[in-house]
Amino acid sequence: MNNIVYTYGNKIYLNITNACPCDCEFCVRNNTDGLGDMGSLWLEHEPSYDEIREAVDSFDFTGYTDVVFCGFGEPTCALDKLLRTAEYIKQTKNVRIRLNTNGLSDLINRTENSAERMAGLIDAVSISLNASDAENYEKIVHPSFGLRSFDAMIKFTKDAQKYIPSVKMTVVDTIGEEEIEKCKKLCEENNIELRVRTYIS
Repeated sequence: MNNIVYTYGNKIYLNITNACPCDCEFCVRNNTDGLGDMGSLWLEHEPSYDEIREAVDSFDFTGYTDVVFCGFGEPTCALDKLLRTAEYIKQTKNVRIRLNTNGLSDLINRTENSAERMAGLIDAVSISLNASDAENYEKIVHPSFGLRSFDAMIKFTKDAQKYIPSVKMTVVDTIGEEEIEKCKKLCEENNIELRVRTYIS
């Protein structure tokens, strides 16, 4: 499978699953089939760990300093493969590893603290906040787990702060200034850095 590894900007991205429990209003995969140098990020099937490792081995990492788990799915839907791949990369490459996630890993994997498993493997995590409360979150993100998703995402973020060196939350600028300000306040109250992302149409 040649659409597991792709580049965007000056970073390497790993597209390890197309599964996702959300249907975000602004999801890029609703508007395009690919990003960066990749024609399509839709996978023919969910890749095995061996297929992911083969894709990593076949890519020239020369000149790259960052690898990001982010594609046309939620990476923690393939948590075991994500962690095995991160461990392999740590053993064989000199790069920083970031995870872009919706923060619903505990619900997806039916566990109390999936962030703990990422200690020593993930250097940075970016969590999609995208709303200041559970009701707005459900309207924008449409998580399959319902209203409990928001609190689970906040808990995952706080857990991640204990095990991962760099933790940030993000919102997309399409949610409006008032909601962005509420998100900023929420992050300030929880001592979490917030980044406002420009929507890519």
